[in-house]
Amino acid sequence: MSQWICPNCEYVYDETKGDPREGWPAGTRFADIDADWTCPDCGVREQVDFLPIEEFVHNDQEGPIIAAETRGSTATEGAEQ
Repeated sequence: MSQWICPNCEYVYDETKGDPREGWPAGTRFADIDADWTCPDCGVREQVDFLPIEEFVHNDQEGPIIAAETRGSTATEGAEQ
């Protein structure tokens, strides 16, 4: 099973987990998701825009780039201030 990432907001679709709130149970392959499905977090990107996570370099938004690996620590730091 693989993971796919939204290049806009970095939402990750994990085939192992699916996305029950979107109607995709665990084990749903990314290829089986509707082509017109949009990212549930940003609503900007469609299914065809998602990238295999291993091909993702950084998001395409202007401004500071927050890598997926550091997003949790950045959010935690902001909450402490």
